[in-house]
Amino acid sequence: MATELKVGGLSAPPGERARGSVAAALGKTTVDIPLSLVNGTEPGPRVVITAGVHGGEFTGVDAAVRLADRIAPEDLAGQLVICPVANPPAVYQGRLGVSPLDGININRVFPGDPDGQPTERLAGWLFAHVLDGADAYLDLHSGGIDEVLRDFVGYRVSGDDTVDAKARGIAHAVGIEDVILGLGADGGNSHAAAARRGIPSVLVETGQLGERAAESLVDRLVNVLRHVGMLEGSPQTIKTRAWVWAGGVTAETTGLWYPDFNLGDEVVSGEPIGRIVDPADGREHKVTATATGRVFYAMHGLTVAPGIELAAIAAPHSPIPPAQEVPS
Repeated sequence: MATELKVGGLSAPPGERARGSVAAALGKTTVDIPLSLVNGTEPGPRVVITAGVHGGEFTGVDAAVRLADRIAPEDLAGQLVICPVANPPAVYQGRLGVSPLDGININRVFPGDPDGQPTERLAGWLFAHVLDGADAYLDLHSGGIDEVLRDFVGYRVSGDDTVDAKARGIAHAVGIEDVILGLGADGGNSHAAAARRGIPSVLVETGQLGERAAESLVDRLVNVLRHVGMLEGSPQTIKTRAWVWAGGVTAETTGLWYPDFNLGDEVVSGEPIGRIVDPADGREHKVTATATGRVFYAMHGLTVAPGIELAAIAAPHSPIPPAQEVPS
């Protein structure tokens, strides 16, 4: 029998939906987390979808809202929890990867710390309240304001064969050709921390912006819901390619970034891929590829500082690839 779906003070009985916000206490500050709950008429899995973990990544936020409006409770078996803006300070105050509350990238500190900095507390709140009881989890990211990226879906190998098989199935059901494996579930990414807790989890990265991209992502998410048995219909399948992260390129100096590659280009370790120019004196700092493979992510903003990621390179999956942190 279907049961009530509740997150904080927001609840949806079987066969109904609820939309609103739930207050998350983060020490000296409180933020309101928007949520949509869709509770099916029949029992089934609980799927959690988050977006807006980073500011400036709009496609996932848009798609999450559209998905919540599209799915009717009477068509659903199970429970769907959608959090379209998981990190309101970063999203609404115009930042990119870090929160204006404390300068922390939330996607480096999951599953969080209830006694830590505000962003660490927020990560802990999301795991304790939103991901609690999840049977599957999808975290939606996209190219940011000054980033470009190639569509991909990623998941971490946790070592639990059952969890990993389910994550692999969900990743393939997203319907994106390129699947990037993380050969370990360490680190503070949301989907890595969820995998460590036994939740089949995937990262979905969308490179395009706008309404068409958001609607396409909604269709992909509907296909996932069919795959896990929440919606009727046969899920579509496509042939995928497996990759692993091979290397990241970061700025070593402050200046103006001029890349000499296009997104999706093949690069060779040690070869030049761009330059950083000091606007004060015109000196050029050569930037070289740190690995051989394909560029899946690139910075296209002009101004950069030391530590800014300029590109992320993935290589085709091989039996003994290096384990790397997913860059988002």
